[in-house]
Amino acid sequence: MCGICGFISRKSITQGQLRTMNDTMYHRGPDDSGEEIFDGVDGYCVGMAQRRLSILDLSALGHQPMHSCDNRLVISYNGEIYNFLELRRELQDYPFRSHCDTEVILAAYLKWGIACVDRFQGMFAISLYDRETGELYLVRDRIGKKPLYYWKDGENLVFASELKPIMEYPGFPRTIRRDVIKRYLYQQCVNEPDAIFENVYKVEPGQIVRFRSGKTDMWKYWDIAEVYRRKKQENPGTYEEAKAQLKDILRDAVRKRMIADVPVGAFLSGGYDSSLVTAIAQEVSSEPVKTYSIGFHEERYNEAKYAREVARHLGTQHTELYIDEKSMFDMVASIPKYYDEPFADSSQIPSMLVAGLAAKEVTVVLSGDGGDEFFCGYNIYDNVAQAQKLDLLGRMTYNVCQLPPFRKMGLFDRLPFRVQVVAGNHDRETKTQLGGRTYIRVIDRMLPDSGVPFKFPVESKYKERNWQERRMLLDEETYLPGDILCKVDRASMKYSIESRCPILDVNVMEYSYRLPHTYKYAGGVKKRILKDIAYDYIPRELLDRPKVGFGVPLDKWMRGPLREALEDMCSVEYLKRQGIFDAQYVHQFISTYLKTGDRGPASGANYSKVAWSFFVFQQWYRTYMQTT
Repeated sequence: MCGICGFISRKSITQGQLRTMNDTMYHRGPDDSGEEIFDGVDGYCVGMAQRRLSILDLSALGHQPMHSCDNRLVISYNGEIYNFLELRRELQDYPFRSHCDTEVILAAYLKWGIACVDRFQGMFAISLYDRETGELYLVRDRIGKKPLYYWKDGENLVFASELKPIMEYPGFPRTIRRDVIKRYLYQQCVNEPDAIFENVYKVEPGQIVRFRSGKTDMWKYWDIAEVYRRKKQENPGTYEEAKAQLKDILRDAVRKRMIADVPVGAFLSGGYDSSLVTAIAQEVSSEPVKTYSIGFHEERYNEAKYAREVARHLGTQHTELYIDEKSMFDMVASIPKYYDEPFADSSQIPSMLVAGLAAKEVTVVLSGDGGDEFFCGYNIYDNVAQAQKLDLLGRMTYNVCQLPPFRKMGLFDRLPFRVQVVAGNHDRETKTQLGGRTYIRVIDRMLPDSGVPFKFPVESKYKERNWQERRMLLDEETYLPGDILCKVDRASMKYSIESRCPILDVNVMEYSYRLPHTYKYAGGVKKRILKDIAYDYIPRELLDRPKVGFGVPLDKWMRGPLREALEDMCSVEYLKRQGIFDAQYVHQFISTYLKTGDRGPASGANYSKVAWSFFVFQQWYRTYMQTT
């Protein structure tokens, strides 16, 4: 786990400037650093740098940038290739000098070309320069575990694991891309391939970007819609056969992620996914696994007691930390530093706290991320199933509301909020993206200019009639990399630890596409097959309970200790100087929210989500766009 950055440009910068870029990511790799600038093809100058967090081969032989044995290739790489030992056995004609996976990537490219990425199992962000062809490749893992940004400046390109190095590149203009702000306020993150700055993009999950002689092209080597359609045709057998097969695949995924030359632990919330991953880790480990959880003093949010019971049953070496509201609140100020793009999923705060707890003892942690998206675990999937059943009735209700007499009296807006959600759901490309028009109306008025769509108008490409499956595929492409994995990456990297996700192993993901939907969701039971595997390790009574998740009292904070800062951020004078938002409307909206607060789930007017997204944006803006 590391941070990488670099450039390919006809504008030369100094070694010191590249080092300044690299050192903005010290937290991603405190163990070692390397910077190198060299001549490329066609008059280009190439720079590569890395901050290293040593996981495999802790010696100096793992130093990056790394050259191939023939000096043809130079690589700067972040991540882990979990099957590197198997690949190394296929590459025995290469004169290896180290025992790390970085050198395996170089050997694989020399033998198979860029198609070698199809053989990699792991999480990775790779920058690789081929001196022979003059090509720079940027490659991101299939599901987007590791981040990778790039700035296209005419015939030049700058890349990095985070935005901070790009912001430090000489001449970077820091021009905000205003058209993505509306979607950010709605989704709480800036989704791939977009970024907050103009001409800056994220390499998409499963994508290769190739740069040569000023020209850029890109393609997907692993595309969710295509892989899903192909794998769906494969029969996994009976439910019991599929369960046994999936269990074996999960064991293999966990076992590979236990390989490290540093201590390994696991996040344990007490939920199905983290408990299952921990149980398998304990099964394959020769000693008790170290597990970590945080607890809340507010009982309705507290899952620590369940995690403790699971840990006791499994025999792990368990550590828990009870945190109070002040501990969470103290993290708010650090959000822009470690999430250097506006990011407003408030569960980032407890995620940082549990990462800080684990970092005291281990350098690698296993997590249960991916179980909800690939095996139908979120509560929204219940709502999606219900909406599909009511779709025809909803369309009829909407058509009635559009009749002249009812339209004139505003009947649609008088309907209960939940009825509005179903009746107003007419876009075939966004059928599973349920949500009332209340937030959209507010955000539309906050910014006068048009922007990218609030929702993702892409659902037809999945060619899937089952709305739950469609929404899962959409979440895998958008919410998972853009929100969940971004959150975990930045939270863990804040404390220089590596988070590994066995459920996001390529074999697990692809096997999930083979499963009939009833193996994942049946009779209202979500994650059916994962739960049944978990029950093989852990008594049902320790796991069966409603999903809770991390709770952050946003409404209380913004109408309490953050009130003064929020009022300052939405003053008419400040907003006019900033020149992004509709100053009068935003001031009125935030002022009204501070007086009334959230109005309950049935109202569609829980504005703390929008207010928090606005607050985080302004906090980011003050950190990176102004100094006074």
